Amino acid sequence: MSGPADAAGPQGGLQAWVLARWYGAGPGLLWLLAPLEWLYAAVVAARRAWWRSRWARPQRLPRPVVVVGNIVAGGAGKTPLIAALAQDLAARGWRPGIVSRGYGRREDAPRRVDAAGRAADFGDEPLLLARQTGLPVAVGRDRPAAARLLLEAGCDLVLADDGLQHYRLARDIEIGVVPGRRGQGNGHLLPLGPLREPAARLAQCDYRVHTGVATAPAGDYAAPGRSGALHPLDGGAPRALSTLAGQEVEAVAAIADPGPFFATLDAAGLRGPRRRYPDHHAFGPADFAAGRVPLLMTAKDAVKCDFLQGREAYSLDYLLIPPTALLDALDAQLRRLAATFKPTETHAG
Repeated sequence: MSGPADAAGPQGGLQAWVLARWYGAGPGLLWLLAPLEWLYAAVVAARRAWWRSRWARPQRLPRPVVVVGNIVAGGAGKTPLIAALAQDLAARGWRPGIVSRGYGRREDAPRRVDAAGRAADFGDEPLLLARQTGLPVAVGRDRPAAARLLLEAGCDLVLADDGLQHYRLARDIEIGVVPGRRGQGNGHLLPLGPLREPAARLAQCDYRVHTGVATAPAGDYAAPGRSGALHPLDGGAPRALSTLAGQEVEAVAAIADPGPFFATLDAAGLRGPRRRYPDHHAFGPADFAAGRVPLLMTAKDAVKCDFLQGREAYSLDYLLIPPTALLDALDAQLRRLAATFKPTETHAG
């Protein structure tokens, strides 16, 4: 039986210790890794310079590509933000599709996501996006090839999930996501800190969105979050979280920052154990002992737990609310871009 990340043991203890150094008062003993940070910084700068040189050949699609990504390792709220953006753009008449690497899937070949499929075949986040939005989603190590599957399916716009550092797929618009609760941590690059790229990289994005907060710095946008309904994993009718108030529940989370999820349960008056697993943990039957109390998890985790039968188990929705000003600006910029593409083009060769 694999243990939760906050349980005793070297994996959980090390992960918690590193996160405390990344997002706490300072790096502490991680300063010993400073030479590795310098090496990582040199590699990042060289890679960025290569893709901006005249010798590089990023693959450009004949339809607009919007990259949604972050410079912080771990969760930043990209998935709920992409879901909100895609659904709003669809309501405005666009035919958006979502492309993702598909972290944790069993193969690398590009393919469309089947919303009735399994997370092991597509990755937890792509499967969640397909189920939540009802829009075409494609995954693949070769993201340009996966994106072309979306164009062949009739999409006129591609949203690239976590693609800020994936320069092989050319982009027309960049949206930098900043985790509102954690921010950029101690400001250092990996492994001394949580940054994938220098903080100045965000200034190059067309838009910067701070997730899970109500306010943002001037020139940026805030996308506050809210909890939605509880969905029974057996397909029953949704119910409000408040209907479990005062009860004991067992809560599990395998996401990068489960703090807000657990805090939501505490605020709703739910008691009981909270078990934290590593991000993208592949749940199995052995992870869940038979219990008499309701089991609660995030929607991202629930797509990996179709095997849970015969137990009262729920997933809790988490929604981000992008401001209308951001949605209007993005739509207007996309319409200007779309006018520059040839109407007869359907897919890249």
